[in-house]
Amino acid sequence: MGHADPLDEGALRALVPRVLAALVRRGEDFDSAEDALQEALLEALRVWPEHPPRDPRAWLATVATRRLVDARRSAAARARREEGTSAEPQPVDTEEGDDTLFLLFCCCHPDLAPASQVALTLRAVGGLTTREIADAFFVPEATMAQRISRAKRALAGRRLDQPGDLAVVLRVLYLVYNAGHSGKVDLAAEAIRLARQLTLATAEPEARGLLALMLLNHARRPARLDGEGRIVPLDRQDRGLWDTRRIAEGVRVLQSALAVQRPGRYQIQAAIAALHDDAERAEETDWPQILAWYDDLVALSDDPVRQDPAGVLGRAVAVGHVLGAAAGLRETERLRAVLGERHRWHAVRGHLHELGGDLPAAARAYADAASRATDVAERDHLIRSAARARAAARG
Repeated sequence: MGHADPLDEGALRALVPRVLAALVRRGEDFDSAEDALQEALLEALRVWPEHPPRDPRAWLATVATRRLVDARRSAAARARREEGTSAEPQPVDTEEGDDTLFLLFCCCHPDLAPASQVALTLRAVGGLTTREIADAFFVPEATMAQRISRAKRALAGRRLDQPGDLAVVLRVLYLVYNAGHSGKVDLAAEAIRLARQLTLATAEPEARGLLALMLLNHARRPARLDGEGRIVPLDRQDRGLWDTRRIAEGVRVLQSALAVQRPGRYQIQAAIAALHDDAERAEETDWPQILAWYDDLVALSDDPVRQDPAGVLGRAVAVGHVLGAAAGLRETERLRAVLGERHRWHAVRGHLHELGGDLPAAARAYADAASRATDVAERDHLIRSAARARAAARG
């Protein structure tokens, strides 16, 4: 029976988080475990071409364990401590189990800043190189290396053998997804891959809700930019370009989550995305049902304006489509004190003014939004929206 090439990059990348998780689960220091595994990988590159192992994962685990033994013995000798069995790691159990899930929780440790959680997740669980992560976030490799090193130092000395907070893990995966697909690594696709693994390891419906949300949003990706790389808003996208198979999968995952009857933020956002994806034309969007879901979404927060600004702004748009532009604009006025300096507040008002036919007001709102936007592509889109509204106003 043939075996896959043990030096295949994809296969090797898939092995790394599993072996690292097994070492950390046993109680090894995160940084030391990763260093030992990197040494094992270098040894694999030297040995495997001539002597490929029957079980590459077990081979890596064994060699990494030997490196940890050597490191502990050296440290013990330097400290003039007696070498004993306590200095030697126990053999690693290489059964897969929920190792990936365990490692994901470790990377999302609450003591780490969100940016560090994301970087460490991509490095340890995603198997991406530091350079790949740096390219994806448009920062120098040295900067990303420092960020990852700080994250690993923050975990030093902690036994990472306790279950973590699933809500934090979900938030980190959503941050990875929203980082998009710039650079050489498609972070959105990577987040979907990790979310799939998470759903296999937990029955929590919010995990499936997040996967469904990612799938349903990602299905629109082919239509999100025009041929010149400019943003195309949802109501103007060519829906024939949407990935119907991905939409169907997202709906199935969402239905299985909602069947548990414990709706949460990601499930509700996925339900809203599904309603948008279900409309063959923008004019056929089921806005009353979308508004109902938005009502449920904002009800999850004690202070939705501050805790979920995207939710309350999305609800204002839905109100405008259901009850009229004037009603939607009144909703935004109630949000002015907290959100009035955010570019999306002005962008929503521009959309609602345009919906109501007040094109000069729409142009002014879009221009105000553009002046506050920090993302170049989004700013350019808002500038074009303002120009379009001004041209339409002139007739």
